[in-house]
Amino acid sequence: MKIFFNGEEMHVEDGVTLTDLVAGLIVDTRGVAIERNLAIVMKSKWDQTILADGDRLECVQFVGGGF
Repeated sequence: MKIFFNGEEMHVEDGVTLTDLVAGLIVDTRGVAIERNLAIVMKSKWDQTILADGDRLECVQFVGGGF
């Protein structure tokens, strides 16, 4: 099935969870937030979130810094 991750088209198998997807793409998930179809998915729900055809995912990582 086709999904979009940070605007890039990807093809994944049916039944893939958000945890499965993230494990193959992101080494360190500390400070990471993922939005699925305009709604933030709580990290505690990633393993229960089964991706669907056409899902649009945006991933952001928070970084510290400043003066």
